[in-house]
Amino acid sequence: MHTDTLRDDIKALMPRAKGDLAEMVSFRSIHDPAQSPPAECDRMVDWLIEAFADVGLRDVQAHVTDDGSRAVTGFAEGPLDAPTVLLYFHHDVQPPLGDDAWDSPVWTLTERGGRWYGRGAADCKGNIAMHLTALRALGKDLPVNIKIIGEGSEEQGTGGLEAFVPKHADLLAADTILVCDAGNFAVGVPSLTTSLRGLANVVVTVRSLSSPMHSGMFGGAAPDALAALIAMLATLRDDAGNTTVRGLDATGVWPGVDYPPEQFRVDGNVLAGVDLLGGGRVSDMVWARPAATVLGIDCPPVVGSSAAIQPEARARINLRVPPGMDAVSAQDALVDHLTAVAPWHVHVEIEREANGQPFTGTNSGPGYEAMLDSMRAAYGRDVVMQGQGGSIPLCTVFQETFPDAEIMLIGVEEPLCLIHAPNESVDPTEIENMAYVEASFLRRYAERFAAPR
Repeated sequence: MHTDTLRDDIKALMPRAKGDLAEMVSFRSIHDPAQSPPAECDRMVDWLIEAFADVGLRDVQAHVTDDGSRAVTGFAEGPLDAPTVLLYFHHDVQPPLGDDAWDSPVWTLTERGGRWYGRGAADCKGNIAMHLTALRALGKDLPVNIKIIGEGSEEQGTGGLEAFVPKHADLLAADTILVCDAGNFAVGVPSLTTSLRGLANVVVTVRSLSSPMHSGMFGGAAPDALAALIAMLATLRDDAGNTTVRGLDATGVWPGVDYPPEQFRVDGNVLAGVDLLGGGRVSDMVWARPAATVLGIDCPPVVGSSAAIQPEARARINLRVPPGMDAVSAQDALVDHLTAVAPWHVHVEIEREANGQPFTGTNSGPGYEAMLDSMRAAYGRDVVMQGQGGSIPLCTVFQETFPDAEIMLIGVEEPLCLIHAPNESVDPTEIENMAYVEASFLRRYAERFAAPR
């Protein structure tokens, strides 16, 4: 192995990693012109092209995808007959959700309490800093062929890269794909994310009257659309909080690491005295079972409401689909359930919104073994296998487009990062350790790939 000086080299590069991250955080790269000027995304892309060219990649360029976002690709050649590794990241970020909710400037990387704060510091610009640091540490002596693919609209979920990948399979083909938009179970706990739940969203509209009616004159006999919708939504969970969509198995058990309830309470900002949901362990509930969540309801707000029976109400429902369950079939079950439980013969219209299949990653092969060895070496402890309750539809696209590739999810985004929330941050030790993991993985993988199998 060639990792004797690698850790020291990466440690010496951490000031530069902080500078990289500070520059990236300063770009307000929200892929939504209603929230941020498109020029901010363009500035981020230009910076990436220069940064990855500076670490030795060639043909680094941007491609306009179907949703108008720009994907960044590049290539660096390794030894003859070496395997190819594709490094994924996204360079767009979530909106800040109100500057006043932050304890430091949203777009200025700020060190506080040993962490680095700023929108995108972890998700996903911290992972870009990890990539750049690992590649700088390796220098020109790359043990494998490297490709990069940087997505510009991941947080908006508009599917630009999902359409791009199959059309550019030759450009992106690889033996192993590292999807670096994940992270460890906790700071200092090396973790492979081995599964993702899929999703199946619907919008349900309930109509019962042709117009609002006075609640005094007609209330009691007139069918209330909002009350009907509330009754329908109440059937999606039982008293313990288990999801109860008819036809969906809600008894799955997670085979990997357990998620201690006390840690989940902290990670999930659960208020004191409030129960956790479900009849299984936390890891079962968030990684192995379906979960129906009401994302929003259209109805009159309290302020400004009148004494009227509502003729129409609408809700958006997000159904998370665990591995082993088909997202389209799950969406069918949700539609059938809502239709069946509607009371009083109200009129029900259901729009099938987004759906994405669940994902199960690699659990064998030379890349997998090299990754486990690299994580153990970096952290000095065993690797835990975790799931992720969220969805990354692109992983399924990668799997379908490159069926022989090993696909693994890693990164710097542990629970304290508060991704998508105000006061997002990253622990710099995670950038340092995961950069070491990535760099040493590339070396170990080259050796395992070349060994007789």
